[in-house]
Amino acid sequence: MYLLEAVGLSKVYGREGRGFTPALQRVAAVNHLSLRLKPHENLGLVGESGSGKSTLARLLLGLERPSSGRVLYQGTDFTAWSLSEMRRIRDKLQVVFQNSLASFNPMFTVEQIIGEPLRNYGMGNARVRRERVAETLELVGLEGRYMYRYPHELSGGQQQRIGIARAIALRPELIICDEPFSSLDASLRMQMTNLLQELKAQLGLAYIFITHDLSVVSRFCDRVAVMQQGQIVEEQSGVGLMKQAVHPYTKRLIASVPVQDPRLRKTEDRK
Repeated sequence: MYLLEAVGLSKVYGREGRGFTPALQRVAAVNHLSLRLKPHENLGLVGESGSGKSTLARLLLGLERPSSGRVLYQGTDFTAWSLSEMRRIRDKLQVVFQNSLASFNPMFTVEQIIGEPLRNYGMGNARVRRERVAETLELVGLEGRYMYRYPHELSGGQQQRIGIARAIALRPELIICDEPFSSLDASLRMQMTNLLQELKAQLGLAYIFITHDLSVVSRFCDRVAVMQQGQIVEEQSGVGLMKQAVHPYTKRLIASVPVQDPRLRKTEDRK
């Protein structure tokens, strides 16, 4: 059985004109898309800005309803579930945002940020939740003393670690990472992807990893889906993407990756 499955999924924005209300242009952000994710699998999702990656993530998390199609979690269709019904599986499907700082309540300490989902799901008393927060901080490589800090007192890398800690606090089965490390330098990006791999091994996680960084997906992802105009136009293994790309759009994405060695860059320019 698949952990998560999308079948013929579409999301159209805009509206038809009625009376004196002008029509808005109807745009299909996701267009009859289907995908499957196995338990413990890392699926990369790549494509240019506006290709529909983030909209797809919201549909898969049940944060938006599709215009058509279905989303299934472990074979159960939750497409039409209400917010209260979604609580049955919300703890199993979590997200790490691109800008963790913007997703934090600035008035909350780290303990409150990580402990909030535990409190929402009625997990133990204050002491039990504090112990889980400390344990979760240790999992993401931070000491217990960080519990009492506020978001603005953390570095960018520490903020992303707190975002990951909040996502794993309820011990989910799937985490969707939406451009989580795009604001970090290359060294920190490597540290964060290594951390995700360690957490996968310890907690049995699966990931959907949305990114523009093709070098990351080639190292981190078991499988990569390439999105263009709301559709998946190609799928490859993570290690095979850079060498075995078939679709012209995928080849253009690969060609757009900056060449860091100036000598190689000159060679590419002459071609």
